[in-house]
Amino acid sequence: MSPPRETTPTLSYLALGDSYTIGEGVAPADRWPAQLAARLRDEGVALADPRIIATTGWTTDELDAGIDAAQPVHEADFVSLLIGVNNQYRGRPLDDYRAQFAALLERAIGFAHGRADRVLVLSIPDWGVTRFGAQSGRDPATIARELDACNAAAQATCDARGVAFVDITAVSRAQGGADAMLVDDGLHPSRAMYALWTDAALPAARRLLAR
Repeated sequence: MSPPRETTPTLSYLALGDSYTIGEGVAPADRWPAQLAARLRDEGVALADPRIIATTGWTTDELDAGIDAAQPVHEADFVSLLIGVNNQYRGRPLDDYRAQFAALLERAIGFAHGRADRVLVLSIPDWGVTRFGAQSGRDPATIARELDACNAAAQATCDARGVAFVDITAVSRAQGGADAMLVDDGLHPSRAMYALWTDAALPAARRLLAR
């Protein structure tokens, strides 16, 4: 009789966010967290498809309430967080975003068995470059400046807690206005844009999951 084959335990993944995490307008497999998990599996990392807690339009406080409503939320081996665009879109104060993001980050760390080194945060992309943004009547420079302030606040919080922060804002500005990078609403990213975010997030995710 041959000995039982050793198997690698599958790592669990929790993805927290808003429309960018739930993938408004794309198939479930095309969401960036699903693409990230698939890419890591291709490299031999036994990461499960994510459990996603995210809804289009959510702000930081609404994500916090959404997590409460989704109970039970079990601990996970890997947690991602991308939140804040709707705070900026609705004109919420930066100080509120800073405080609420910090609280969400602590929740994310708690879900990751208390391990800050198993949490990955993505920056907020710039919706001002999209077709929707151009037609919104809002000033693209103001949108960019406000999003930069949110991202700076989030990155400072992540740095203080030892959490990996990945910039996907630059690629959103460079390519996010192209039709191929958008779904039909002219606002939300397509699979192609999410693939670029996955490219940016992969090195950090790979490093975190090797620990």
